[in-house]
Amino acid sequence: MKSLITLTAILAMATTAAFAQDTDDDDDDNGFGLAGILSASNKEDLEPIQLGAGIPLTEAPWVLKSGKYYEFEIQGDGSQELALVGPEFFRAIWIDEIVVEGLEIRPLGVDSIEFDEAGEMEIGFVAIKPGSYYLKIPGSTGETQRLEITIE
Repeated sequence: MKSLITLTAILAMATTAAFAQDTDDDDDDNGFGLAGILSASNKEDLEPIQLGAGIPLTEAPWVLKSGKYYEFEIQGDGSQELALVGPEFFRAIWIDEIVVEGLEIRPLGVDSIEFDEAGEMEIGFVAIKPGSYYLKIPGSTGETQRLEITIE
């Protein structure tokens, strides 16, 4: 409960600070609209994660900026039942939503994601806590089955 309160306070302060910088109703100064850090001008799309037997998760590691909103897709090819784990990464971000077949899920937290068959999901989040993290296929040892993530 304490971390939820802390995260809520951080998001509120960041949004308030961004909005407080601009008092003349002109959003050109800070690039944020009324939605603060959730504004479209603060959003970036990341390379999709490919989830399939023997397929590299991504082409390159992710380097993220704290306070920026990101979206990425996970595309499972159904070749095998596969999961992604990365509890430390999921605790270092605030997940806005997970979208699966047009259904929006707004979780309080995530530990892992699993695909039992072919499908696609999209995750939108704000990077919060700087550090080094990963997402990986559990039980795998290959470098291509692990996505290195840095939040600056």
